[in-house]
Amino acid sequence: MLARAFPADYEVIGPGADLLEPAPMDGRVQIGFADDEERGALRLFLRALRRLDDDAPFDVVVRSVRGPSSSTPLRAGLRSHVSFIADGDPFAGAHLAVAGSDGARPAPAMLLRAVGAGAVPLAPSLAVYEEVLAEGERGLLFAADDADTMGAQLRRLIEDAPLRERLRAAAEPLRDELRWSHVADRLESVYERVVSRRHPLAGDADLAKRIGGRRTIDVDLHMHTDHSHDCATPVEVLLATARDQGLGAIAVTDHNVVSGAHEAAAKAKDYGVKVIVAEEVKTAHQGEVIGLFIDEQIPRGLTLAETVAEIKRQGGLVYVPHPFDRMHAVPDYEHLLTIIEDIDLMEVYNPRVAIGSFNEEAERFAAKYRILAAAGSDSHVAPGLGSVRVRMRDFDGPHEFLQSLRTAEIVTKPSSLLYVQALKFLETKATPPAARKARRARRVRRATRKG
Repeated sequence: MLARAFPADYEVIGPGADLLEPAPMDGRVQIGFADDEERGALRLFLRALRRLDDDAPFDVVVRSVRGPSSSTPLRAGLRSHVSFIADGDPFAGAHLAVAGSDGARPAPAMLLRAVGAGAVPLAPSLAVYEEVLAEGERGLLFAADDADTMGAQLRRLIEDAPLRERLRAAAEPLRDELRWSHVADRLESVYERVVSRRHPLAGDADLAKRIGGRRTIDVDLHMHTDHSHDCATPVEVLLATARDQGLGAIAVTDHNVVSGAHEAAAKAKDYGVKVIVAEEVKTAHQGEVIGLFIDEQIPRGLTLAETVAEIKRQGGLVYVPHPFDRMHAVPDYEHLLTIIEDIDLMEVYNPRVAIGSFNEEAERFAAKYRILAAAGSDSHVAPGLGSVRVRMRDFDGPHEFLQSLRTAEIVTKPSSLLYVQALKFLETKATPPAARKARRARRVRRATRKG
């Protein structure tokens, strides 16, 4: 079910159990019952016991804080076989362990404890019990809520010592898996695999020293210009707004083109804003990824791995935007795991994400693998610029940028998603092309005069 909802590789590790020395098969058959299930389970078990002969060679230990059911009295001859305890382990020294759930609240872990104690289980034919008992290879089954069949199977197990021995032997491999040392080894193996993929904590000490005394600037790492198909913001307006918002650097991340970033970089000096040339690339059915500090345009439609390889070839940084925003095309968990080692930074806050838990999921994922956390406004309209910013030491180039990001602070401010989305609609969809062209010219002139 998890694999369908969140495609990935999963390993199921079951619980462990205390392993006890199995009881010898000679003498009277000891039966254990734990009232860990619904009330009806105990009543069903006591009804099944009434199907046994008074002189049959068996004894029963029932753990129950409630005691026997008044609605199911036992014959005087049978009562001598049954004893009740309020606590303790009813399976210690038992040859048989009985479960009686009707399916409302089964307790498969109880059967595992019984196997660990060396007892042969008898359980209803419920899926969770059938899985533990390997469809009857490790114990016997009966139809749920059927006291007659339950009693018949009890009689069979009491009378047939070779059957009990065969079933107990079949459970030996499961007993080995229940050893706490085995469960601990499997858990450690899982965590070792995860930890081995985490990014190193330590940065470059020389770089840290070099940039340690520099001024602190605010940086917005995700935005668009009218070079993107879904944005009408001219480069000059973007730069002027960035300056007015107090941003020291911006990453221009137009969709599938790098021309807007190059134009912004060429004009950046006039506005006193540093520009990181970048591109938000649409991959082939695997979401979007941003390449920071690149120079050449990366074509859309490559696989995620191919896109990442091209970013790295150019000496750029791999930045995953809005990674878990399922309202948009994003790399899913499965695909992110294939490029974990190549991700340089991850967007853990995007104000355009409609559901806050998507940002929280990104933050947890980044923390799990120690990926550097970043943020960007993803602005498609100038008023949205700087709604989130990364406060960090000034930098020169990708290596200093990454080092500075290690000690950066993400600063957010309240914004209205509905407001910025409405502005984007008005600028790109609701305005006729001629009016958009004239409006763009006016905005460019104003931004240029201010610059």
